[in-house]
Amino acid sequence: MTEYDDHLFCLLTMNHHPLHLDVNYAEETTQFGKNVVVGNYVYSILLGMSVADISGKAIANLEVESLRHVAPTFHGDTLYGETTVLDKWESTSKDDRGVVHVETIGYNQDGTIVCTFRRLVMVPKQSYLAARGGEQPGRPVPRPDRNWPGSAPR
Repeated sequence: MTEYDDHLFCLLTMNHHPLHLDVNYAEETTQFGKNVVVGNYVYSILLGMSVADISGKAIANLEVESLRHVAPTFHGDTLYGETTVLDKWESTSKDDRGVVHVETIGYNQDGTIVCTFRRLVMVPKQSYLAARGGEQPGRPVPRPDRNWPGSAPR
């Protein structure tokens, strides 16, 4: 977590609290003695880390059931995240999709848990994908030319 990225996130989201932006304020008036990374940035990073495994092909994120910032994150920390599927069920309204209940736990380089959240994600079933052109509809098919690996020289 870099100071630059944290400050940029604060400015983009109009969170100007001095705990995140003012070194003197943080050193003189907080129990931590230094700036704390804004919690929504920590959550956003962990959510992004889970996209490849959990929600990259989701139809929708339905709900964030809970979100807890357990310990502070500081500039220079490294975040790690692990997501566990807690439950899954088929949609009651549409037979081409289901819902997955997941929990993500984020921790720093020391193994200290800094953030946990649970959410519900609507995911497609094979019938949903088939009806819409496969897993990546609209993605062009590559057209090999003479420079394509494996092409016979001419």
